Amino acid sequence: MLPEILSQHPRLESLLTMDDMTNGNESNLRLKSTLQELPFWQVDIEVECPSNDLAILFNQEPLLPGIILNNHQQYVGMISRRKFFEQMTHPYSLALFSKRPIKILYKFFEPKILAFSEDTLIINATQATLERSPEVAYEPILVKTMSGKYKLVDFHQLLLAYSKIHVLTLIDLQQVEEQSRVAKAGFNDLQHNYTRLVQNEKMAALGQLVAGIAHEINNPINFIAGNLVHAIKYSQNLLDLIRLYQQCYPKPEAEIQTAIAEIELDFLSTDLPNLLTSMQVGTKRIEQIILSLRNFSRLDESENKSVDIHEGIDSTLVILQSRLKNHETNGTIKIVKEYGDLPKIQCYAGLLNQVFMNILANAIDAIQDSLVSQHGLGGFPHDVSGVRLGVPEASAVRVISHPSLLRDKGQICIHTELTDDKQVIIRISDNGPGIPESLQKQLFNPFFTTKPVGKGTGLGLSISHQIVVEKHGGQLQCISAVGEGTEFMIKIPVTLNSEQVQKNQANNNSKFKNK
Repeated sequence: MLPEILSQHPRLESLLTMDDMTNGNESNLRLKSTLQELPFWQVDIEVECPSNDLAILFNQEPLLPGIILNNHQQYVGMISRRKFFEQMTHPYSLALFSKRPIKILYKFFEPKILAFSEDTLIINATQATLERSPEVAYEPILVKTMSGKYKLVDFHQLLLAYSKIHVLTLIDLQQVEEQSRVAKAGFNDLQHNYTRLVQNEKMAALGQLVAGIAHEINNPINFIAGNLVHAIKYSQNLLDLIRLYQQCYPKPEAEIQTAIAEIELDFLSTDLPNLLTSMQVGTKRIEQIILSLRNFSRLDESENKSVDIHEGIDSTLVILQSRLKNHETNGTIKIVKEYGDLPKIQCYAGLLNQVFMNILANAIDAIQDSLVSQHGLGGFPHDVSGVRLGVPEASAVRVISHPSLLRDKGQICIHTELTDDKQVIIRISDNGPGIPESLQKQLFNPFFTTKPVGKGTGLGLSISHQIVVEKHGGQLQCISAVGEGTEFMIKIPVTLNSEQVQKNQANNNSKFKNK
């Protein structure tokens, strides 16, 4: 139905302004760059125009993130590409709105538009953007110019610029540290930037995982799952009717008998219910994945509460499932679960899930890169910390907690237990190449990484250590040796002790100052 609309030609005038993605000011970004330095879109349309014209504009410009709505050249709102097509795919929406004015269609939207002035810093705009709720996480950003005009910045362009500023921050901070305290004023600005990076680390990851996957998949899956119930019922009714005809008219005409033979009615009657049932099982599996994403992020839980630790680990493993298979070597990492009998733990569930994500993701990278190196496909092994190592191959190596694991059969073991003094211990061990002792002392230092600039932030383990020690009054330790794999041990109390948390936080801050 929609292509019929798109084939028409619009009768309106629109202004499109899009800076060249490879040109422009993006290559000259600075720590204090503002939104006016980013590429932007500016497409205006009057609300009296038919809704057809929106579809035509979006079809003409596949990258167009949204369209600004005017009433007699005065701004009244904005419709994004995603929201528009989501609305138009609803039953009867096409017939209801295609030829009616846009202002009627716009009444059915609940716009949550984020607007900034063009002199807003990119890092401030990114922070505010990532704090939006998941359902609007990928909406374009509205920017008001000094002249009072409005333009749109694509969410992905904003993240791309932010990542480049992020890299600049890391490079400048390393240079400042090497030059000691020569540039003290610049160092203070960079530390302020570092604080924002730490706060945005989790939000950036969860914004892409949860908003980009769970929300986008949830609507169509609910639509399919809801209609499948009726499809199964309708198909069964039709099959019952056919059987009734066969009972009442056991000797049909020759033409009907021929048609029955051609379509293999007996096979069709048996296979159709199975086919629909398998589709229903598939949709339920996707719904489980979406639920796992929500359990992992726990965006709605800012306070500590009692949760099932195993549920958080399992949700993290579901998210990382696609990374367990290496398509270059056809090798698959095996997950070994040795779960103990644990009570519910009083903790910050979302933060603790972030720790599991950091450690497990690095363990997968370590094993995958090691397997690629052994198969002669190039690359360097990384251990669970993300540290790149140049160690020789070994056909069989000993793992700290599990000596039977072989290097060419990557495995990650997750072991949980409850101690007598009401402490929960989570051990995550891999059979990767191991970490040299000289590097282990720096694992939890902010910005420590041996990965190329732009690939690793060096914040994952630092933030994990801060979450375990400062937020939960626990311990995070690494036990490793080259050729013997790596194990991370997380130890936290069943019940949060505020005094111990404050003490750990003070000790951690003093260590940071001494460094």
